[in-house]
Amino acid sequence: MKNLQYILLAVISLAIAGSCSKFDKFNTNPDAAATVSPEMLATQTLKDAYRFWNPNATDFSTGNLWCKHTAILQTNPNPYQYYYSYWPYGGFGSYQKLTNLKRMVEFSKGTQYESSFEGLALFLKASYGFAATLDMGDVPYSEAGKAEEGITQPKYDKQADVFAAVLNDLKAAEVFFAAGKNFGGDIMFGGNVTKWRRLCNAMQLKVLQTMSKKITAEQKTRFAAIVTANNLMADNADNFQLVYSDNPNSSHPFWNGESMRIYVGVSKLVVDELKRLKDRRLFYFAEPAQYLITGGKLESDFDAYEGAPTQLAADALALNNQAGKYSLVNKRYKDVKAGDPMLKFTYAEQCFIIAEAIEEGWVAGNAKDYYENGVKAMLKYFMGLSSAASGTHGMAINQAYIDNYFAGAAAYATSGTKTDRLHQIWMQRWLIDFFQGNGLNYPQFLRTGYPEFPLDPTTSMNPDDKKLYPQRWKYPTDEQVSNPVNYKKAIDDQYGGYDGINLIPWYLK
Repeated sequence: MKNLQYILLAVISLAIAGSCSKFDKFNTNPDAAATVSPEMLATQTLKDAYRFWNPNATDFSTGNLWCKHTAILQTNPNPYQYYYSYWPYGGFGSYQKLTNLKRMVEFSKGTQYESSFEGLALFLKASYGFAATLDMGDVPYSEAGKAEEGITQPKYDKQADVFAAVLNDLKAAEVFFAAGKNFGGDIMFGGNVTKWRRLCNAMQLKVLQTMSKKITAEQKTRFAAIVTANNLMADNADNFQLVYSDNPNSSHPFWNGESMRIYVGVSKLVVDELKRLKDRRLFYFAEPAQYLITGGKLESDFDAYEGAPTQLAADALALNNQAGKYSLVNKRYKDVKAGDPMLKFTYAEQCFIIAEAIEEGWVAGNAKDYYENGVKAMLKYFMGLSSAASGTHGMAINQAYIDNYFAGAAAYATSGTKTDRLHQIWMQRWLIDFFQGNGLNYPQFLRTGYPEFPLDPTTSMNPDDKKLYPQRWKYPTDEQVSNPVNYKKAIDDQYGGYDGINLIPWYLK
């Protein structure tokens, strides 16, 4: 792990003194005092954590490939579409922010907001650790961010211990937020500690479910207790999301991306499922296939849409695209500067997490109600999405449509098998992430195997075994130099000494 350097306050001041509590505003007053506040550190750290990693249309397109929502229709194959990556490594860069979080808390000492910033620091540390362990396996956590204490080569904690520590930190963060006051510098929830409390509880549910293959009876009891206490996200107003704006510094990454949009198709997996469900999100996600429009279909016809097989060879996809055979992503994505918010965790996902847990017997309740509430929440989200106002091909979602959504194929399979019902839950959960620019829920696919992602060994770019889905990323290469003893122990203990992408971490065994 890179040594976590002590960032000089003067450098921090120059980097973020212009930040204010809104993502899209920057203070450029040369007469402003060059001081650092906890609010400034909160703004910068949240922006670093949740803004898309490289905000341009080409990279945003790549970021959508991993979970098979879209396909690139160019002759040069993109590794992200074919189970590899331009950079097949995880990283510990987020841990470098732990020093900033420590300063954030220190600068809030003695104020009425101290407890709130304590909660934010713990939540973000837990988020960093959760993401890192899902990416790689065993990772530093208990000793992360302690370079100032002389720990420059932190040990790698076992993945089971990382999960446990993340859960404890989320629980502690909720307690801090409960004792806190609404605070400044928050670009996600506007400093609303009630929303942060709900998110901390909801995220514990997600962590527990992600480790479902290894969950203990005690942890299932903890899951049930959180649900029963019901201090959880209540509706879409609690969605954890990053809102874009018309400001050039904070516009949607795909805005003005027409030169890339014409090579980005909606996947066959998405299109076929939305057509099967008669789900009008299809008209929000996609454009009709040109050859079907030429053949007489209307843009408001479900049958005017055709998805791109993500496993097909790149040159074949490109040729078919030239012939107008695929539905490209909706033009609204490049037309609206503010665009769709980036959804990081939603009320709908919380509903699907609980629905699955009920089906598995972890907690009492009506899975059908949670399933339907989750679906309705996403449909209502799109119904009220201003960036979609003019891009729905005459098939806008309205309340009457939502009220009748479960009359057809989307009806909960009460009389079917448990597997049938879980498939419905998992499919709807997967659809939440369409064109969100991230692969954050790929571990849920690895955990459940559903929906089944297309894989063709003749096009797969997985270097170790073209018949397998990658299970993890490699450790960053600099660990072999900066933390060699702990790095070697981690790969020896987990993966027989080989740092490979197809080797299975603890939580998936």
